[in-house]
Amino acid sequence: MKMYGAQGQTGKQTGQNIPLGVGEFSEALVTELMARFYEQTYRGNTYSTGMQLTAINNATFTTADGLSGTLATAATSTPIIGIWNPPQSGVNAVILQATLAIVETALTATGPGAFVWAAYNNQSAITVASQAVPVNRKTLTAAGSQCKGLSGLALTGLTTVGAFLGASALCGGSVYNISSIATAAGFHTQQASETENIDGSIIVPPGGILALYCATTPVAHSAASGLVWAETAI
Repeated sequence: MKMYGAQGQTGKQTGQNIPLGVGEFSEALVTELMARFYEQTYRGNTYSTGMQLTAINNATFTTADGLSGTLATAATSTPIIGIWNPPQSGVNAVILQATLAIVETALTATGPGAFVWAAYNNQSAITVASQAVPVNRKTLTAAGSQCKGLSGLALTGLTTVGAFLGASALCGGSVYNISSIATAAGFHTQQASETENIDGSIIVPPGGILALYCATTPVAHSAASGLVWAETAI
């Protein structure tokens, strides 16, 4: 079927078929009628999970356990942000946004370094207790999602090591990877909160896990995190 467009603004009456408006070079003119996540949220497909403020002063939150170690250490790793899409879910988890907030809890601190995304596939035996039930962003209730939240929880039952997916735009805490002492005259340089707009460039398929780790074992740092995604039928 061919579609024809008319350059510039066109008139409109309810129920009227009108030509598609196009630009000077025959490009489609696009504008947002509603906020960009509105449609999926209104349809009840958008969910979120995350971690309340929690100390991350342990190697389990780092790539040393989650990516660089053995399967045994990876299974004890605790993602700062984590989501598992069970193998029989029937949906893809289309990642939209991730948020990270970090605070320092003492004057002597070591920064968490860079943050990275790790991915695990074909996972069918994640058995850690207290898996988070994601909250539906329309109903504001913890119900309806096919996925499970693993933020701050060990990946118990992991069967394969993860793959480095890429660096994250998230950051926070002290920018120093070494121990440093803050004083009244020289407090640590730090980032408090960041949001990464992933916009569907990561899809967690059935059996997949997406996890965020930091590169250095922090000292005197706590983190809160969040992840937003849309679930679409396969």
